Amino acid sequence: MKAVSLIPLITYAAAQQLCEQYGVVSSNGYIVNNNMWGQDSGTGTQCTTVDSISSDGVAWHTTWTWSGDMTVKSYPNSGLVFDPVLVRDISSIQTMAEWGYDNAEINADVAYDLFTAADSSHETSSGDYELMIWLGRYGEATPIGTQLGTAEVGGISWGLWNGMNGDMNVYSFVASNPVTSFNADVKEFWDYLTDTYSYPADSQYLLTMQFGTEPFTGDESTLTVSRFSGSVA
Repeated sequence: MKAVSLIPLITYAAAQQLCEQYGVVSSNGYIVNNNMWGQDSGTGTQCTTVDSISSDGVAWHTTWTWSGDMTVKSYPNSGLVFDPVLVRDISSIQTMAEWGYDNAEINADVAYDLFTAADSSHETSSGDYELMIWLGRYGEATPIGTQLGTAEVGGISWGLWNGMNGDMNVYSFVASNPVTSFNADVKEFWDYLTDTYSYPADSQYLLTMQFGTEPFTGDESTLTVSRFSGSVA
């Protein structure tokens, strides 16, 4: 099953800046969200700019400054728009991400975030299971739970973490060094969890796939995503 576009085919040539808490631009099967969901736990500013968006993918950047405790303040991200699909029926989730940070003296991660749920109509800001793929980890940023060990997926060795976020079971694959150019089939991560940790792929629907950054704290910093693209088949 291919990703289904729910919006008209429009390419934005001019950059669009999003500074509202949940400012959004969507087109061509992609969405970009400023998503300052945790802003009340700290003090700061954040604006996300959509540099281009087309059927070939998205280019965008976000600039933020956050202080406060060591909790996630936001998740500015680009995402793929598609209808929920049973994980066992997915043959591939191909994706590419190329990115860079202009400041390494921060507490933050750069990560894919995917939710699944047994109810295909579950709201898309959470699920029964969450899969995070941390391509970059800076400062004291730490995944939810505890580290189970390491896992080899897609030719990369990851630290594998697991824990509960309320009722949601979260698995986080964490790269030891920043992976600034990533081209992979994310379905391999679900297959690994199914084979190794009995993830119920036959009863869980994939709801979302997003790529962005989770700032905890730091002085003014800019994440530039020169390309994000993806497809569910």
